[in-house]
Amino acid sequence: MSEHFGTGRESGPEPDAARRHQEHFFAEMDETGLGAVDAVQDTGAPSSLWSEAWHKLRRRPLFWVSTLIITAVMVLALFPSWFTSVDPRFCELSNSLGERAPGHPFGFDRQGCDIFSRTMYGARASVLVGVLTTVAVVVIGVTVGAIAGFVGGWADTLLSRVTDIFFAIPLVLAAIVVMQVFSDSRSMWTVIAVLGVFGWPPIARITRGTVMSIKNNDYITAATALGVSRFSTLLRHILPNAAAPIIVYATVALGTFIVAEATLSFLGIGLPPSVTSWGGDISKAQASLRSNATVLFYPAGALATTVLGFIMLGDVVRDALDPKVRNR
Repeated sequence: MSEHFGTGRESGPEPDAARRHQEHFFAEMDETGLGAVDAVQDTGAPSSLWSEAWHKLRRRPLFWVSTLIITAVMVLALFPSWFTSVDPRFCELSNSLGERAPGHPFGFDRQGCDIFSRTMYGARASVLVGVLTTVAVVVIGVTVGAIAGFVGGWADTLLSRVTDIFFAIPLVLAAIVVMQVFSDSRSMWTVIAVLGVFGWPPIARITRGTVMSIKNNDYITAATALGVSRFSTLLRHILPNAAAPIIVYATVALGTFIVAEATLSFLGIGLPPSVTSWGGDISKAQASLRSNATVLFYPAGALATTVLGFIMLGDVVRDALDPKVRNR
């Protein structure tokens, strides 16, 4: 009889019999190999930032609503004669504050001008000032910010201090002061120039910070090692990758500049009276606010809807292009 240490009990046939009758179950083997599971599909084109952004944008109802508003405003600004055949500058005092009539769905203002016609034609001046001012601001701000962020050193110090000086000046206040100087010769181009000169610092700061974060990436070092010039590296590799925050800011800023033009025209120092604009009509309508509020409602509503469209578009574009938001 064999000895067993630890239990002091004799072994018998029961454990062996139990093991013989114990059933073992094994999972079925998957016919798909591990290599096929872990394989990366490389037949399709690699997705870029812009393709991923478009994939997300087209699923957002807010994007299509804002795009519809902006498209309608752009068509209205380019072709106002498609919507009305009435001359916005034709006024008859006999129609002063007149009610709606056939061909005049919004009625008449205090001077007897057709409100619907002036609202349609007012989009041209307001949108044109906003678009051209945004273009000027982007050109100036991107140039200053890109040079400051990419070159660095004394150029960065000098341009940053100049940017800080202009950034400390309020946009509307500076425009009011300068437009007072040109009160006798003000025009649409004067308003665009003034808003462009004082409106570029924010986008210069955005561009500088983005360029500084991109220029130390590995692909920039590789381009430099391959002999690509600094100017070509800036244009071909850095600025395209820094375009996302610039586009987002420009979209929102366009609405801001439309409001700035309307503010100047409301104060009587923006566009000349001969140019039909929403800001000018709002300024004229404030005298009729108590007696006939609809005179103010239509140009103000058109201005608010346009600005809202650009702000909504800027928000959804920011959400689509911001990596932090896209990874949530």
